[in-house]
Amino acid sequence: MKWFFEPGHTAAEFRARHMMVTWVRGQFKNVSGDLEFDPEDLTKTKIDTVIKAETVWTGEPARDAHLRSADFLDVEHHPTIEFHSKRVEVVGKIDFHVIGDLTIRGITREVGLAVTYLGQWETPWWEDGVNKGPRQRAGFLATTRINRQNFKVSWNDSMARGGVVVGDYLDITLDVEAVRKD
Repeated sequence: MKWFFEPGHTAAEFRARHMMVTWVRGQFKNVSGDLEFDPEDLTKTKIDTVIKAETVWTGEPARDAHLRSADFLDVEHHPTIEFHSKRVEVVGKIDFHVIGDLTIRGITREVGLAVTYLGQWETPWWEDGVNKGPRQRAGFLATTRINRQNFKVSWNDSMARGGVVVGDYLDITLDVEAVRKD
């Protein structure tokens, strides 16, 4: 079955250690993507997704501008973040591990996503204020941890006693609402 990510209800969130004591969180909204998925055969799952890097949001405009700069995402030269699956390992009835290529700043590395299938439901489908439904929707939760240094997202500053302003590891969570294609 073929599905697409419903951008208004799909987001990628991240968190990074900040000043050695807490977390900074941010997100990318309106994530788009295509999905091949059959809950009866998780091994055939395929994911292709694109995130517009310029949409990074942490709630602090100056920090968001810094994240868009060449110090971090360099959105002028690398406008998208992409993930393309290569294989799937089934972990349980609704849990699977999707291994694929993640590209950030033009650098591609293999990354694994721990995915949980949240189920599906027949729902209304609104276009221009008119319900043209019903449409089948499915939900997924995916998580991973990456080292930002592997993608040359390397800006940092040092602090006393060997501390750093930004930790190397990013915890990433994707909330996906997929709509079945007709």
